[in-house]
Amino acid sequence: MISLQARNGFDHLLATAIKGAFAAPGERCDVVAMADASRIKEQKVVMLTVSSYSFRVMSMLYFTLNDATKQHFAALNKTSTSEMDQQAFLDVISECGNICVGALNRELARHFPHIGMSTPNILDRHCVDFLQTLKAGYIKHFEVALGGVTLHASLCVCDDADLDFIVDTRAAEEESTGELEMF
Repeated sequence: MISLQARNGFDHLLATAIKGAFAAPGERCDVVAMADASRIKEQKVVMLTVSSYSFRVMSMLYFTLNDATKQHFAALNKTSTSEMDQQAFLDVISECGNICVGALNRELARHFPHIGMSTPNILDRHCVDFLQTLKAGYIKHFEVALGGVTLHASLCVCDDADLDFIVDTRAAEEESTGELEMF
């Protein structure tokens, strides 16, 4: 069972990670929960997972390679759209997904030992229609408004044990994300 405060914590951590990874500095980014996935129309998904012994979190960012999305991610990558072919776009959106889930991974590691994350996987959007077959304890969908681009994201938590943790939302918002860590 996933407690209500854990569900709220997952939602908050993912929203904060999305804002840090997909918004340009100073750009407004609104992440709003949706009742269901019916408004999600994008054709592709970049999926990453964070796993522990007691759970697996799958985060999915939906996208369509169109001019507005290409311009947004080209600007994040500090390149022009003319330099960004389809593979370069997939590389950039995968790296942004990596940054997003890396931030989620770091925050969850504060509460759970032995945690790790996957590499990005690009999937067809229809693969996500089968999330219910995983018998997840929690699935939530979000609309992500970034300036002139609207994307969608999903969070799917499969629990193998009771999950309960509290996120200090004030502290999480004050920290920066996406910085390199030196080991």
